[in-house]
Amino acid sequence: MTDRVVYSTDPSYCTTCGSAPCRCREAPKPGKSRQPYPVRLEFRRGAKGSGVTRLDRLILSPSAKEEMLKRFKSRLGCGGTVKEGALEIQGDHRDFIETELKKEGYKVQRIGG
Repeated sequence: MTDRVVYSTDPSYCTTCGSAPCRCREAPKPGKSRQPYPVRLEFRRGAKGSGVTRLDRLILSPSAKEEMLKRFKSRLGCGGTVKEGALEIQGDHRDFIETELKKEGYKVQRIGG
């Protein structure tokens, strides 16, 4: 028998770290990853060829990713979402994201052009 929680009505229970209160909201310090975070431009077929800037492999809690995305969207004046753990921002904003992340101490690798 395992002690794994399947369902909880506790509002402070976190499904990511499996504890109440959540311990994963405390984001790790930036730049701790040995590999740089890839920033790339992808083109979607369903979006009539418009590009999406995608930021993968961020080691942050889901709430920290949402906060970072909200900050980027308000500064850029565009839309975006967190999909499959990656940040997707509408349009080609690789330069902006690269400089912002470097200011915060992250290693960034630009993929493509």
